Amino acid sequence: MEVSSGGEKQPLLGFGQAVIGPPGSGKTTYVRAMHALLTSMGRPASIINLDPAGEDEPGAAVSLRELLALSEVMSELHLGPNGGLLYCMEYLQGNLDWLRDRLLSVRGTYLLFDCPGQVELYTHHPALPNILRQLGAWGLRLCAVHLVDSHYCTDPAKFISILCTSLSTMLHIELPHINILSKMDLIEQYGRLAFNIDFYTEVMDLSFLVEHLTSDPFFRRHKRLHEKLAEVIEDYGLVSFMPLSIKYPAKFFNFTRMTVATFDYLLDQLHSWLQQRHTNMRRRVPADEHLLVTL
Repeated sequence: MEVSSGGEKQPLLGFGQAVIGPPGSGKTTYVRAMHALLTSMGRPASIINLDPAGEDEPGAAVSLRELLALSEVMSELHLGPNGGLLYCMEYLQGNLDWLRDRLLSVRGTYLLFDCPGQVELYTHHPALPNILRQLGAWGLRLCAVHLVDSHYCTDPAKFISILCTSLSTMLHIELPHINILSKMDLIEQYGRLAFNIDFYTEVMDLSFLVEHLTSDPFFRRHKRLHEKLAEVIEDYGLVSFMPLSIKYPAKFFNFTRMTVATFDYLLDQLHSWLQQRHTNMRRRVPADEHLLVTL
């Protein structure tokens, strides 16, 4: 497909969320619910589908499948699903003018980026972080919303694994970050929790979790490994989770209000700075006396 050169560069000042997470964590469901809620609140929002693997997202203002689809890439280049998806993201990274042209058409709306579910994209592959970094260079201020299925809480070994994945993602993506335990309405169906839910959301003393693992003969021989992984997670002190389910409208509304209000505050600060800058220019204040603000 021919990619537009983008012509004269225009700023893409705006805010939004990059919704990321493993397959099946509820990213698309979250994006649809967030879009519906923002619309009902009178806040213009647009869905940006960056997943070339799925079907066309109903209501998506921009879809990567307009540029290329995973099924076509796999067929033409004889790649598997994982290799094909990595190729698609690398191709998008090399053709960002196409994405910029599409985003200009929804400028001024709150952007919801529905990202692919391949974990490698968030933990060590450079394509997606580079794409998000370029969006920031264009003036978009995004936060990463990382969804994790709450069923991982029912298995201590899996929970340690997802903590490591979340930490690696936070360090790799380099965006303001919110980790979410999704599908909390189903957690009781997954099995009994070894600790109360606050233990998992606040990521409290993981030594208790390691000791719990030693009760299983299969994991007992890996105790030292689990201890070291727990130490790494606790030393960084970055990972915590918010429990969330779209089945609980009041909680979902409060979460939305909290995240969007943060960006509204930044937008107000930006407007105030622009007004002050305009006033200073009219008064012909010397350039070295102008207020410099970095968002």
